[in-house]
Amino acid sequence: MKSNKVEKTGMKSFLFNNRLLAAIIAFSLLTAFYVDFGRISAERQAKSYDIIIDYHELEKMAEQSDRDVDWWLAEFRKMGIDKAGLGEETLISLTEDREIPVSATMMSAVMEKADWRADYPADFLAELDQKGYDEFDVLIEADSPGIFNFIADALADRFEQDQFMAFSSGGGGLIVMNGDPRDTLYSEKYKNLNSKGIGFTEQDKIISSKLMYVNLGLMDEKVKRIESAGMEVIPRTAGYEGWNGRKFAESVLEGYGRLARVPEYAIFSGEETIGYDDGTEFITDYLKSNGVTAGLIENTTQLQNIMQKGLDEIVPATGYNAVRVFTVWGYIQNRYQYYGYEGSEEIENTLFRAIVERNIRIIYFKPMMEYKDNHTYITDVDEYRNLLERVEERTARHGFSMGKASVMPARTIPLAASIIMALGCVAAAILLLRSILPFSRKVDLALLALGAIGTAGLFKMAPSLAMLAFSFAASVLFACFAAVYIMRQSKHYETISGADEKIGRIVARGAWTLTIAVAIALLGGLLTAGQISDISYMLEMNIFRGVKASQLLPLAFFPLAYLAYFGFGKLKTQQGRLEFRDLKDMMNSSIKIWMVLIGMAGVAIGVYYILRTGHDSEIMPSTFEMLMRNTLEKDLIARPRTKEFLFAFPAIMLLVYTSSRKFTIWPAIFGVASVIGLTSVINTFMHIRTPMYLGLARTGYSLLFGILAGIIGIIGFELVYRIYKRYERQRAADE
Repeated sequence: MKSNKVEKTGMKSFLFNNRLLAAIIAFSLLTAFYVDFGRISAERQAKSYDIIIDYHELEKMAEQSDRDVDWWLAEFRKMGIDKAGLGEETLISLTEDREIPVSATMMSAVMEKADWRADYPADFLAELDQKGYDEFDVLIEADSPGIFNFIADALADRFEQDQFMAFSSGGGGLIVMNGDPRDTLYSEKYKNLNSKGIGFTEQDKIISSKLMYVNLGLMDEKVKRIESAGMEVIPRTAGYEGWNGRKFAESVLEGYGRLARVPEYAIFSGEETIGYDDGTEFITDYLKSNGVTAGLIENTTQLQNIMQKGLDEIVPATGYNAVRVFTVWGYIQNRYQYYGYEGSEEIENTLFRAIVERNIRIIYFKPMMEYKDNHTYITDVDEYRNLLERVEERTARHGFSMGKASVMPARTIPLAASIIMALGCVAAAILLLRSILPFSRKVDLALLALGAIGTAGLFKMAPSLAMLAFSFAASVLFACFAAVYIMRQSKHYETISGADEKIGRIVARGAWTLTIAVAIALLGGLLTAGQISDISYMLEMNIFRGVKASQLLPLAFFPLAYLAYFGFGKLKTQQGRLEFRDLKDMMNSSIKIWMVLIGMAGVAIGVYYILRTGHDSEIMPSTFEMLMRNTLEKDLIARPRTKEFLFAFPAIMLLVYTSSRKFTIWPAIFGVASVIGLTSVINTFMHIRTPMYLGLARTGYSLLFGILAGIIGIIGFELVYRIYKRYERQRAADE
């Protein structure tokens, strides 16, 4: 007990002797709490989501059912969906419609036929020769006056005269759109092989053009059908470079003006925002004057958004009147009866996560398809009704409701707060060095002064970069602090524990050490989030950079913390200090096969851990793990992270246990595993799109379950240890 008191006094003495640094860190943390509280308040003000049904997909589903589109629109309207997304017509959509007599062909394909000119009127050919043509153009053949006029009028309203040529005939007409190599779409290069299978030449082929996707306007018939169902039309307009100037934008917005209502949202498609070729001012003025909310479509990897050119200018100019949009991509549509579920449970889980965990406020819904079938739709209306009811019920438990998509307040981080939090990182870096290296108070002050000057300079020159850099610094530093803490405590328990140390006391020490270590990491997470909790990060227009590096650097620091407290071998003379002999002994040690095997296993686990991080990873969780995650997600406020409560947090308690029992090697192994969990806690708060209350709840659950798993692990280890000791005693007696 006496040595325990001395150790506690030593820890207090360390903080007291470095009270200036500790005070700066404490003040920066208080500032982070203030900023984070403001973020929580902003998140509470945006608790309404909207669902938009995709009309094009609904048409395709209706064709496979025994009901027409009008019936399906009415049914979804009863389910609470009052908006339908309607894409503008393109040459692709027109030619795919069997009832519309129109075709569109690349001139390269037309000209492949030697006598192609014989198929067309002489007057048309004369005009074509006069204007000029090449293989990059698109030839449109319309066999009815109605469709010819629709296309010709759209081109005349939206584009300059030199971009197309229209030739009318009695039953329809011919139109040539003037393309160039920048519009043209090619096949991938392929090799022409000789008889021996050797590549002779490389070749690619013109297969299509962006002109096929140029928007021509909304079809009146479809607009009337949607509006007759009591739904609002949300037009989807795509912009493509060279065909997206001011004239195009004016025609598009004129078409919007003929709708029954001004569109609630503007969800852009294609390469650019509307009219981008001539700047963003025109569309920005339209959004602001009509109160239209811009939609930011989340990527398929669930990381950041699809940012068409111009969005990064338009959204700030409208005061961040924008919301994130989740599209039910094709692979999500196919998750009916996924993971062995009976119906749409996994699609339900996906929509729930999007709304609750990722600041999604618009679901762009597409009908479900059979598992592993990209063409067969689910046509049982009850399946859709049950799906939406379950989503609404689950989101309601988190305070969400279905209605107009709520826009988050356009909050920014005050510069003074960012600088204070940054200075806390400077002080933390110095304090971390002092925890393993001895240097004088003068060096402290010198480093602090240099850090303050550097901080001020960086914020002056590049404030956005500075906020991101110090957010990254906080994520690394506090994970390293937590690593130092668990090493210090483990060494302390090794020193004070006797051979007959009671298992209950060891468990209590392990749980306490785990709790404090998680608290230290949690402080780092809150400081990390504090720097980047403004609206651009909450909308994922910006994201935290360096996630993997922030996880690797604490792992690289761990050996230094281990050597500072445990040393290498039995020649350690000064606990809590990294000595030259520690490094020397480690470098001069003989390498044994078991060390190599442990090292290889550690590297494999580390690589797997890093590769598993993020939604763009090629390593996917098993079906069992996903089902376990879904169950926890449904029954708890937030799903705890698997690697925390089943792996890393129990490892911290086992670190304390193996140290108390004076085992060798095991503290190092469990120490490395522990750091993975500490970085994971901070990583939770790097995803600013996730509401902060979920991060706090997730960490709390991980801690609780981690303690339970740690107790089980210690008991199991203790049983094996006692069996081994009994075997040793028996063998000694036999000898």
